[in-house]
Amino acid sequence: MKRSIFDEDHDAFRATIREFVEKEVTPHFEEWERNNVVDREIFRKLGALGVMGFGIPEEYGGSGDISYKYAVVISEECARAAVSLGHYGVSTGIVLPYLLHLADERQKARWFPGTASGDIMLCVAMTEPGTGSDLAGIRTTAKLSEDGTHYVLNGSKTFITGARNSEWCLVAARTSAPTEENRRHGLSLLMVPTDSEGFGFGRKLEKIGLRSSDTSELSFTDVRVPVENLLGEEGRGFSYLGRNLARERLQIGVVAAANAAAAIEFTKEYTRQRQVFGKPVASFQNTKFVLAECATEVEALQAMVDRAIELEDARELTPVDAAKVKLFGTEVAGRVIDKCLQLHGGYGYMLEYPIARLYADTRVNRIYGGTSEVMKTIIAKDLAL
Repeated sequence: MKRSIFDEDHDAFRATIREFVEKEVTPHFEEWERNNVVDREIFRKLGALGVMGFGIPEEYGGSGDISYKYAVVISEECARAAVSLGHYGVSTGIVLPYLLHLADERQKARWFPGTASGDIMLCVAMTEPGTGSDLAGIRTTAKLSEDGTHYVLNGSKTFITGARNSEWCLVAARTSAPTEENRRHGLSLLMVPTDSEGFGFGRKLEKIGLRSSDTSELSFTDVRVPVENLLGEEGRGFSYLGRNLARERLQIGVVAAANAAAAIEFTKEYTRQRQVFGKPVASFQNTKFVLAECATEVEALQAMVDRAIELEDARELTPVDAAKVKLFGTEVAGRVIDKCLQLHGGYGYMLEYPIARLYADTRVNRIYGGTSEVMKTIIAKDLAL
């Protein structure tokens, strides 16, 4: 079915991004995967292309209030080439929206120009050892100094993507203790320079997928954070975190659909070329039936994702909508990419083939941004169950 969410401007933008990926990403991607980090300069090149500042007002060097569809195009073109841009999506798609919604005028002037140019990269530190998706269980503390000029940050975080390639980290910490009635009470959001004294990098974690983006443990030992770096109001951090999770989960669904669609294309090409028993693998009925099933599932997923994209542009996407997209999208992608890998046979397990990378990269989509089980809980609550 023909997609109808993109216009000529989006098509022109897609051509620009496709050329950028071919010239600036694909030739270097294997090296980035080996090093577990992308070249820091790639973000400045993306800044020059104008895609680091989606949503940032033009007076700060950004693109202004632009359609989410442009971010979708970038995700789809990266999937098409089976590459990624490190923690680009974390910085621009997850952390930047917090600044757009919560930063005051001085903070905007401080952070927006560098973010739009790619000179400032952002990461977010929510997850802690032992808490997982339970953000109300955060134990990292930020105690206000006696003179009221700064917070003293102590604690640890884990599974933090892009921290080693970032200048600023958005940290969720407790500025006051939770209450028996409300475990979510007392969380605040602080912007912390990653070169702060006491800001420590622990292990660089070895992942089975998404290997071009660094993922680390972090520790905070008496890190002094000026009160001017408080984002929004003290104690309202949990509500802020919930506000932006819908976009994050939609983005995961977008990537899942793009990866699944790319897997089908890679598999069609491979099975047409691969000879077994004297004829192409694509000529066997099993291959045709499997790919027919995959194509139909992805078509249904794409229709759901496209509807959610339109809702996001209209600012009508609900947390439940996003949970459904993430749940369905990541489960479909998991099934489809697994089937496509099977059609590659033993070569599907080799990293020189893009299907292997898609397989490894896609698995985490059912975990981060809230596990599939958490998505089911959100949806069940909406059903009054």
